[in-house]
Amino acid sequence: MNRKTNFLNTSIAVFMFIFALVVCGCEPTVKKIRKEYVMEKVSSWSLPEFTDDLRHDGLEHSILKSLSYLHKIPADREFVFGPDRYNTDHMIVSRRGQVLYTGYYEPHLRGSLLQSDGYQFPIYSRPDDLIAIDLSLFNEKFAGEKIIGRYADQTVVPYYERSEIDTHRILEGRAEVLAWVEDPVDVFFLQIQGSGKVYLDNGEVINVHYQTTNGQPYRSIGKLLIDDGKISAEEMSMQKIREYLHAHPEEMEAVLNHNPSYVFFKIEPDGPLGNINVKLTPGRSIALDRYLFPPAALAFIQTQKPVIDASGQIHSWQPFARFALNQDTGGAIRGPGRADLFWGNGPYAEIAAGHMKHTGELFFLVLDPDA
Repeated sequence: MNRKTNFLNTSIAVFMFIFALVVCGCEPTVKKIRKEYVMEKVSSWSLPEFTDDLRHDGLEHSILKSLSYLHKIPADREFVFGPDRYNTDHMIVSRRGQVLYTGYYEPHLRGSLLQSDGYQFPIYSRPDDLIAIDLSLFNEKFAGEKIIGRYADQTVVPYYERSEIDTHRILEGRAEVLAWVEDPVDVFFLQIQGSGKVYLDNGEVINVHYQTTNGQPYRSIGKLLIDDGKISAEEMSMQKIREYLHAHPEEMEAVLNHNPSYVFFKIEPDGPLGNINVKLTPGRSIALDRYLFPPAALAFIQTQKPVIDASGQIHSWQPFARFALNQDTGGAIRGPGRADLFWGNGPYAEIAAGHMKHTGELFFLVLDPDA
């Protein structure tokens, strides 16, 4: 009890930071946003009440994972909190505005190491002809930027799109299949979530984790179905998309291929892992734009979570607040107004991740150097 109280007292004594930008109708272009403009300090009179709706043991676990990352990087690495900068050592010692919160989870799939009538859809590893080019090697103005493609006719061209990979099976002989699964929709949403567990028909379980992408832009199939009048915006969820695709199998290929982006996986001994290569903590790990926010940093989030009834349906949404750690990123998590909360696995996690789309607040905490 004393340890928890001391932790909270220490947290209240830190500087808070606030988003200077709010959610808008279109995604901001990352290249045009400078880290200095993303957050600004919050005055003491406008701080939230630091309550936390989860047990503190999960927070401690998530903090230790961020610390494990911080201890592996150079001590002089710079972390940008709006106008202020702190090095790794200071991070170890240690927005208000509307943020759009979504959720993600660890899906469980059934599969096989062998292709058969029951298992026809592949989970691919990184293809042997895919190349990634660090553009900063050519000009420093491209720092942090890269392109993904393949070498053809003595030049680099974009890598194959989803339709070429899934419909035309262009990767046969180019990429190892880690497992074959039952449903192409399962593969699609595994790519959206970034990692998952595959329960094989031989009794084994493998952890598949994001390795890289084909470099193609991400396009939302949810938005496509809304624009086409297939699902209303009010009803939209991962579950509704699944329901629609399985009810209209003749449309499945075209809908999935609307998103040309494709994710390749690798097998890990444990998981799921965030982009800083630490195991994610359910309810405590968040994914943010890695170009704008300090990795491993301690945050405080305020948004809403679903209340589930006995039949597994969402009865209502209720406000909650808790401490969390910035330990991941995502292809659709771009700009200062987006955050993704990791819910873990299981029925509640799948429901929460599939339906969560609520605004809220996000604060970052860092120890005052003069304290």
